[in-house]
Amino acid sequence: QVGSICNGIVCGLEEANANGQCTPDIIESVKVALIGPTSAIGDSLWVATIIPILLTICLSISQSNASISWLGPVLYMIVYPVGTCCLSWWLFRLGYKSGLEGMQDMMASGKLDHLTDAMTLLGLIVVGALTASFVTCSLPIQIVKDVYDATTNQVTPGVVLFNADTMLNNIFPKLLPLALTLWVYNLYAKKKWSPLKLMGLILVLALVLTGIGYLSGVYA
Repeated sequence: QVGSICNGIVCGLEEANANGQCTPDIIESVKVALIGPTSAIGDSLWVATIIPILLTICLSISQSNASISWLGPVLYMIVYPVGTCCLSWWLFRLGYKSGLEGMQDMMASGKLDHLTDAMTLLGLIVVGALTASFVTCSLPIQIVKDVYDATTNQVTPGVVLFNADTMLNNIFPKLLPLALTLWVYNLYAKKKWSPLKLMGLILVLALVLTGIGYLSGVYA
């Protein structure tokens, strides 16, 4: 998406080369030099910021009302390609008009680094909010007993004396979803697991733990 600015710059350089104002070697060097900066901006701006925000909006719409749950996926399928097309076309024209000099000025002034850092920070905030809002993981361990009340001379059945999930959330809210997210991220980033393999692992764990919960009477 963001890499289209490189295509615009190279298109302008090819035009200059056709007019005898540039050499093919310079064009090849520019292509290699722009890979790093534009990749950093693209990952921070699009992958880590815009897509999570759009997913958050669409997920919220789908979960708000069962009768319009289809609206979230449809909105994402429309906004994502249209937004990609508009952003890529605008950046392509920007690269073609500003040329290599405009990109060099931005890199020399430090604006590129500031933009990348700002987008990275915003992306982390959005991903953190997305994790806390939509990742669900609980610890269904309780101590339940019938309690005798001497003042009323009655027995209150099924009183929860201890709830592990409530205790953890009182100490550190959303600790288990955070731990699950960091574990999945570690498998993806460090162990190089594929998304399909990760989804399969989560599905198997969910089936096994849910089965243990029913067999042990936790979910009875």
